[in-house]
Amino acid sequence: MKSDLFLVNLLMAVAWGAITGSFGLPNLIFGFLLATMALFIIRNRVGFQRYMRRSLSVVILILAFLWELVLAATRVLLITLRPRMNLNPGIIAVPLTVTRDYEITLLANMITLTPGTLSMDISEDRKTLYVHCIDVPDPEETVREIKEGFERMIMEAFR
Repeated sequence: MKSDLFLVNLLMAVAWGAITGSFGLPNLIFGFLLATMALFIIRNRVGFQRYMRRSLSVVILILAFLWELVLAATRVLLITLRPRMNLNPGIIAVPLTVTRDYEITLLANMITLTPGTLSMDISEDRKTLYVHCIDVPDPEETVREIKEGFERMIMEAFR
């Protein structure tokens, strides 16, 4: 039951929409917040603290991705505006700590959606992700940033 709280929360929000007769986004968000409060009331029975910690981790992951998206887009913009592009493109191998299919897929997609990087392939044993970078002056630093950034946050949010 503890791992299904998000689904319960969503179903309660949809039930709120059905009761009120409005499935507009503001009403569903309000229903979701009401459902969250209801789950808080019975928190000792359903493991609410863990649910809230994981929910907060997901929000932090989304905000960190959006911030990295802005930073990477700015970096790529500055690269394209330079009269001389002094780039060090390369393919780096990122050893993976994440093991579940959805975690690997999420990490690969977050990397691909970030301007200047592209997830190319994953090894047969699913322990290494190959990433093309438009500019990678220090491959070890780039690997460290991915592992301590997106990968760590994915593990915190989904484990």
